Amino acid sequence: MFNGSTGRSSEVILPISLRSDCEDGQLEKPDVAFKDEERRVQTASKSIVATIEAAETEKELELEAIPPDAESSWGKNFGFDYHYPLVSRSPEIKEIFSLIKKVAKSNATILIQGETGTGKELIAGLIQFISHRADKPYVKVNCAALPENLLESELFGHEKGAFTGAYQMRIGKFEQADQGTLFLDEIGDMHISTQAKILRVLQDQNFSRLGGNKSIQVDVRVIAATNKDLWTEIELGNFRADLYYRLNVVTLHIPPLRKRREDIPLIAEFFRRKFSREIRKKNKGFGPETMDLLCNHQWPGNIRELKNLVERSVLVAEEGEEITAKDLSMAGKDYFAAGGKDRRRSTDGDLLNLDTLNLEKIEKEAILRALELRNWVQKDAAQLLGISPRALNYKINYHSITHPTWKKNT
Repeated sequence: MFNGSTGRSSEVILPISLRSDCEDGQLEKPDVAFKDEERRVQTASKSIVATIEAAETEKELELEAIPPDAESSWGKNFGFDYHYPLVSRSPEIKEIFSLIKKVAKSNATILIQGETGTGKELIAGLIQFISHRADKPYVKVNCAALPENLLESELFGHEKGAFTGAYQMRIGKFEQADQGTLFLDEIGDMHISTQAKILRVLQDQNFSRLGGNKSIQVDVRVIAATNKDLWTEIELGNFRADLYYRLNVVTLHIPPLRKRREDIPLIAEFFRRKFSREIRKKNKGFGPETMDLLCNHQWPGNIRELKNLVERSVLVAEEGEEITAKDLSMAGKDYFAAGGKDRRRSTDGDLLNLDTLNLEKIEKEAILRALELRNWVQKDAAQLLGISPRALNYKINYHSITHPTWKKNT
């Protein structure tokens, strides 16, 4: 559902039966097959619109409404799960999908802003899929993955001999996306000189390849996304104000997961069912303490972090049992920040009881555990604690810690 970065700089996505028979973004299919594919796209698009309309109602949406094949070939092909609206109760998300339904079928440029992992690429894919360009190429470019000179060639293409290593002419992503949609991910990381050329394409819908003089006309709908505050970037001189105004026809602000906590149980359960089905492993769901930890966690990685955490917990959980707090494998500081009070295992496999925030008690407990782990040898325990033996001896006296093997206590 919420796919993170693929690690590739760009990707061209076409309807399934067309992908293997296209080259440089040009579709070469018989009319009959193309019309059949077009009908499939339109049918799936109508299904998605109906899903969005259902999500707009005030009625509680149940996970049972999501069909077993939620991760269908269509969802995987377009890089998103089109049942995403069903896994949100947030009023903000419902407003976003209401706006998406209104603007998707237009040619307006859309700017998606939000933190890393909030699902910006998912939203872009959804807009493309229910637009009038759904049966046309969908090209994705990660602007942060390439240096300036390579990004320019990637976007606009180049002629043979345009630069060292340009042994043949290459068609850029704008040409590949002709009649379709171009998704510019992380546009806030784009170099200022490349931004000027993007602005021209958005204004005139024409450009020239690197090293070429021919003006190429295209019809491309642009969707851009960034995790940066573009106003701040403009003030710092890192982003062009005129490009911002050109992109900012429609802006979607995706809220972070910590500001829509009512969605956490639903999304977590959605992912649990998804991954359990994938590996054919049955479990009883999340235990009460586990769900409390999920709801109280701050989720700096947002939905991507939640997805990875749930996938890992499904893999390590015992067959037929509840998913426990231990299965989440949260870092210690995250566990306690989220309200965890259970005993946690140290890297040496011994239990460490940190069920209090009282610093004096925590210090004494840490000293005792370090001494136990090092057979009550103060020098070794001090090394484990990261303090000098003299400092440890002072703290041992302060906390009145004794042991029969120590000569001074005999």
